Amino acid sequence: MTTTADSPPDLQPTLKGQRVWLRPLTAADFEGCYRAAADPATWAQHPDRLRYQEAIFRARLFDSAVTCGGALVVLNRSDDQIIGATRYYDWNPADREIAIGYSYLAHDHWGTGANTEVKRLMLNHVFQWADVVWFHVAEDNIRSRRAVEKLGAHSVRKLAQAVDGRPFVQCNYRLTRCGWTGRVNGQTH
Repeated sequence: MTTTADSPPDLQPTLKGQRVWLRPLTAADFEGCYRAAADPATWAQHPDRLRYQEAIFRARLFDSAVTCGGALVVLNRSDDQIIGATRYYDWNPADREIAIGYSYLAHDHWGTGANTEVKRLMLNHVFQWADVVWFHVAEDNIRSRRAVEKLGAHSVRKLAQAVDGRPFVQCNYRLTRCGWTGRVNGQTH
């Protein structure tokens, strides 16, 4: 694919890795996505801990994912079963910045390398357009914070936020194209 600074990014690509593949999320994916999200352990460190409940999952995550224009479903390559979802959001063409988030994987796929592969596929794809990728992670979500730090992202600010009236602190992590490319090529900065 040939891209230019003026072309809009493809925010719903099909991306294939060794363990997982990603494709645009559709309304028909609800059952598979909910099955992957229904374990309370998946949300234990997240500010919206009730997302394992079907009505809350639909209202607070899935419905907006279908309409956002940047959501991807994560499938296991071995059996094509949905194991989670993620999305690109907040594309800023003037600054060539975007965010990756709203990500979750079924609990039984934690520690398998699936999350790292999902992020690698997404970053390699979006850095064709973007110079900076942001990750917004709750301060108490240690597992997700460590995952984005392993990608080379750095926490640059903390913001007060709330979910359903409950306050939490959000850490904003920044990863530059140069930092990612150097990391992929084995260089250190």
